[in-house]
Amino acid sequence: MHTNLIHKYNVPGPRYTSYPTVPYWDTDVFSLKDWKISIQKSFSESNTSEGISLYIHLPFCESMCTFCGCNKRITKRHDVEVPYINAVLKEWQLYLKLFDGKPKIKELHLGGGTPTFFSPKNLNYLLTSIFYFAKLDPNIELSFEGHPNNTTKEHLQALYDVGFRRVSFGVQDYNETVQKAIHRVQPFENVKYVTETARKIGFTSVGHDIIFGLPFQTEEAVMETIYKTKELLPDRLAFYSYAHVPWQKGNGQRGFKETDLPNAEEKRRQYEIGKKLLSEVGYVEIGMDHFALKTDSLYKSMKNDTLHRNFMGYTASKTQLMVGLGVSAISDSWYGFAQNVKGIEEYQHLVHEGIIPVYRGHILTKKDEIIRKHILNLMCHFETDWSIDSLHFDELADVSERLREMEKDELIEISNHNIRVTEKGHPYVRNICMAFDLRLQRNKPETQLFSMTV
Repeated sequence: MHTNLIHKYNVPGPRYTSYPTVPYWDTDVFSLKDWKISIQKSFSESNTSEGISLYIHLPFCESMCTFCGCNKRITKRHDVEVPYINAVLKEWQLYLKLFDGKPKIKELHLGGGTPTFFSPKNLNYLLTSIFYFAKLDPNIELSFEGHPNNTTKEHLQALYDVGFRRVSFGVQDYNETVQKAIHRVQPFENVKYVTETARKIGFTSVGHDIIFGLPFQTEEAVMETIYKTKELLPDRLAFYSYAHVPWQKGNGQRGFKETDLPNAEEKRRQYEIGKKLLSEVGYVEIGMDHFALKTDSLYKSMKNDTLHRNFMGYTASKTQLMVGLGVSAISDSWYGFAQNVKGIEEYQHLVHEGIIPVYRGHILTKKDEIIRKHILNLMCHFETDWSIDSLHFDELADVSERLREMEKDELIEISNHNIRVTEKGHPYVRNICMAFDLRLQRNKPETQLFSMTV
């Protein structure tokens, strides 16, 4: 990659798992009443045809990983499991009361935190209780995030027995110096064991998460990690840039100095080297930061134009309604977003009082809906157009003007009613989406809110 482009476009920017992005939600005018109306509308429109998605946030970890910016609670006390599960099930009941029929679950993902902090018995209790009040789509996709150090054969078997066929393991990097810096020491043998055990049990999609741009990480370390990854050949990979956001409350990104991190050029070289090595063994780049073998559903969804992006990242199919359960979980009704409170005690108190525990949200305007469609198109398909009236908006001329410099740099091609991201422009898709982000353009933040785009 050209060094001048990296310097030019390496700016803070959203990852666009939503539009508007969370800092630009109209929380001041958002109400729980409006949220419930948007949920009911979305469910009645889409449940029969599409079904719904569920994301369940399980926030507990036994130790702090210092690369992680997620909401979590560090504890070795496992007596927290059942009270938390009961609160999640109570929240599920609150949503069930809003639905005008039995929900059909199309997709469910367990995230964290560390879902495998919970015992196999308690995970079975949580999931069978969720499923008891729902129908399961014949093509349901159930997935979870597993920690290689504490995911047991019993965990994998218990989740397989209730229908899970996809798992992603957080690898990050195999270099010992990097692992110590991010407080995530896990030998290759642990990753190999859980990967092979999952396949023996019957999981059809095993994924690995790998990060570049970590403290003390070098090109050689990235290459070592990719070579070890090739030995196990996971079905899909998330290969993404470390998001350094130490100013966000509650994360643990303070175990190293800024000077311990690779600079923007070094990070980009790490990515390009990794991408080249992955392509040599058959991985195909999917959207932004994701790779899959051609046998995986994520690749097939890209080829079939059904690839979707939401708060769970890239998914192989779209549902209009995604309900987030658990502390800090975010829901998407298609007409609005809502995020749960971030404190576990407050969350448990609210649901036991019969209150859906959201503390902020946003109901989309018609223009928001149009902009979101363009950003989704760019993030999933590297292309968007406004040849039909429903995708036209008044500020298109301003957007095109903001994109002229990127067109000169050959990152995009612009025609009368179309924008296509070139191969050269793929690493800058976040920057391209920012040109469409009217809320960001009208209210540039005075302080840094987002991680760097490169």
